Amino acid sequence: MAQVAELEARVEALAAQVKQNSRNSGKPPSSDGLAKPAPKSLRKKGGKPGRPKGQPGATMQLTDHPDHVVVHEPAACSGCGAGLAGGVQTGAERRQVTEIPQARPVVTEHQMIERECPCCGQKTKADTPDGVSAPVQYGPRLAALGTYLWHGQFLSKERACTALGEMLGCTPSPAVIAAAAKKIASQQAAKETARPRDPDARPRR
Repeated sequence: MAQVAELEARVEALAAQVKQNSRNSGKPPSSDGLAKPAPKSLRKKGGKPGRPKGQPGATMQLTDHPDHVVVHEPAACSGCGAGLAGGVQTGAERRQVTEIPQARPVVTEHQMIERECPCCGQKTKADTPDGVSAPVQYGPRLAALGTYLWHGQFLSKERACTALGEMLGCTPSPAVIAAAAKKIASQQAAKETARPRDPDARPRR
């Protein structure tokens, strides 16, 4: 019976310790673990939803140099129904829509013409443009965009290729994205090496 009473006392003491937290004892809040209460929002109740008071807005403004202007003429007078051809313009309301151009891949074919000299018969072919090193390849802008999606937006190579396919209609392989990133990194490293260094600058660790 003495052992039973001692064990019951230990159980009650342990149960009391489990129920202790930072609110009913001197324990720090970090000791609450998963049992700590959810943080309360410091934002006051009431008011209108949306941008907080005092925060600057980001309303779009009309531009004075639109790329395209479409003029819409009224079909007929709203009062008597007469035609308005030749009527004096008394006003105009401006509304603008900002949109991105339709994205689609553009294929440029390079033809290196070979001609025979009429004097000696020697055949000479035109030089290949810089950067065109394969019969079929992707251009530098698409390679840069793929590298940006991979390293700049932290997509995987596979997801970057899928995004290019869905947005632009051309889906390079992950190996193409990896090769493009390696080439861009090498070019950037070469620029950093060729750039003159400031003698007063501290060396990088």
